[in-house]
Amino acid sequence: MTTTAARPPSPQINLLGRRVLLRRLRPDDFAQWAAVRRRNHDWLTVWEPSSLPNAPDLTADRGAFALRCHSRDRTWQMGTGYGFGMFVGGHFIGEINLNSVQRGAYQNAYLGYWVDQARAGNGYVPEAVVLVLQFAFEALALHRVQIAVVPRNHRSLRVVEKLSIREEGIAERYLEINGIWEDHIRFAMTSEDWEERSVDLTAAWL
Repeated sequence: MTTTAARPPSPQINLLGRRVLLRRLRPDDFAQWAAVRRRNHDWLTVWEPSSLPNAPDLTADRGAFALRCHSRDRTWQMGTGYGFGMFVGGHFIGEINLNSVQRGAYQNAYLGYWVDQARAGNGYVPEAVVLVLQFAFEALALHRVQIAVVPRNHRSLRVVEKLSIREEGIAERYLEINGIWEDHIRFAMTSEDWEERSVDLTAAWL
């Protein structure tokens, strides 16, 4: 029998790990967010979809960033997506998101993340992934969470390797990344996996 969360969680919810705080981004986070994104432009854009033509530069447009925050709040309210800023010691260091949440017989979502290059290699992203998996399976009652990684993105691959998330094969030309249709390695965890591994994962990372 399929289960669903009674209602979408409030956008005000915070997820707290051992070192990492996850919360929704707010318009007043603009200065921190823009500074990190500008500093990491070359580090991040090679792994991201191309910007839409005539799209505003969010790092230079406070109003456009505020609209992005409000749009993401709306996905929380509709139960279709859950976006979090990652914070360590009060400092913004990246984002992690559950996207394309689907209910019915599927009960699935896609998880994506990015981190400030200056903060990479400290285990913050695996910690954040465990927090979001806990949220996905225990608060949202999803059955499956998937992560897709470009094969040459070794740092992102290292995250799923550290957590021993199951590899399910290569999807050819899966997503448009920086103007190129890139193959992705697909990884997944189900609620059954989480039930079996949650004690060990939370003990190790949270």
